Amino acid sequence: MNMKKRKYRKTLRAEKQDATRDKIVEATVELHEEQGPANTSIKAIAERAGVQRLTVYRHFPDEVALFQACTSHYFGEHPPPNMADWANIPDAAERSQAALLAFYRYYRQTEKMFTVAYRDLEQVEALRGPMDHYEAYLDMVRDDLVASWKPEAADQQSLSLTLRHCLRFSTWQALKNEKLSDKKIVELVMRWLD
Repeated sequence: MNMKKRKYRKTLRAEKQDATRDKIVEATVELHEEQGPANTSIKAIAERAGVQRLTVYRHFPDEVALFQACTSHYFGEHPPPNMADWANIPDAAERSQAALLAFYRYYRQTEKMFTVAYRDLEQVEALRGPMDHYEAYLDMVRDDLVASWKPEAADQQSLSLTLRHCLRFSTWQALKNEKLSDKKIVELVMRWLD
């Protein structure tokens, strides 16, 4: 009978630790989106999560561990567009349109977070890993789209550079700031690709 009680207590303790960890991650993501990673302190995270600073450090011994958990949580809630969504579109122009529109809609939904993440990238070393991972994904998308165009060798580099530029958050944001809708941005980009 004692064994059952101990097992039950251990399960409750583990659940409480998981809940505390989740509160810390959610508080961090909120603060990052509101003021940026460079302006988010452990003290502010602890206050937002309703825990002590030591509790934050106990769950996340360094910034890298905290950023990995936050990135995983954020991308779990806001997954980037999935290449499978346009993989079966054989026409290169239609495939590129579908991919670009998906990314531009995604950027519109996640603009606050990407704005502060890219802004703080040089100041916060722990941010580099997650952002490099995202940039690598954009490279994969670009490579897939370039392959669908089947360019001649002489045109491949130009097409690759143009598509990569068009997939950038900063490119979308600059065009969005010109009061263009996502659909209009895609139309403009398709003219570049033609």
